Amino acid sequence: MSDSVLFDTTDGVLTITWNEPDRLNALTAEMLHDASAAIEGVSEDIRLIVVTGSGRAFSSGAALGAGFDGSATLDGANRLVRAITRTPIPVVSAVNGIAAGVGCSIAIAADITIAKSSGYFLLAFINIGLMPDGGSTELVAASIGRARANRMALLGERLTADDAAQIGLIHKSLDDAAYDAELAVLIGKLGRGPTVALGLTKAAIAATTLTRLEEALDREREGQISLFSTADAAEGGRAFIEKRAAEFTGR
Repeated sequence: MSDSVLFDTTDGVLTITWNEPDRLNALTAEMLHDASAAIEGVSEDIRLIVVTGSGRAFSSGAALGAGFDGSATLDGANRLVRAITRTPIPVVSAVNGIAAGVGCSIAIAADITIAKSSGYFLLAFINIGLMPDGGSTELVAASIGRARANRMALLGERLTADDAAQIGLIHKSLDDAAYDAELAVLIGKLGRGPTVALGLTKAAIAATTLTRLEEALDREREGQISLFSTADAAEGGRAFIEKRAAEFTGR
């Protein structure tokens, strides 16, 4: 494991921290698989898992640019979303800033998501000629409904943490100054809770609300891989790296 993901186990809480602050915690396949392995292999004394980011971002999404392997990153993201949603341990996403692209998908895959009010959520895929992945076509719609999911996915507009909380995408938006203290309270409550009951409750709610998550992950993977070879995706990638608006041709 590299220092790109930090792991801390204290008082029965496993904290996973994306640790590439200079690139807004852009995620590589290796980072995603490391986090997945930690959740899949969690020890019996762990009663809560927290996922967060260092610096001013939760995660800006996949690490695009030189060396980007789309299919490997997709597989890593899908593995992590499965690990988060399948583990009987409650998972909290502590969104300390930007949560974009697959970073947004991972943030909302948690059982409870809180965010700093200065943060935002963005399904940025359409802006670079791609489609949402990481299960977000199921996760977002299950949380806020079809119309709002289409708004996020098709328009590629950022959603403030305050708005995300108001419409039910996340549990709560917190004033930046109060964020650390309220996160500690939440961790304390869940970490001291009835672990077995929490796990069964989590599984029951997921069985009712995320009935087609597996289908969504497979469908997104198939669609995304086909999009990687389009001219629009190539243009979107160049535009992202060059920090300009993409000029799509529909091909």
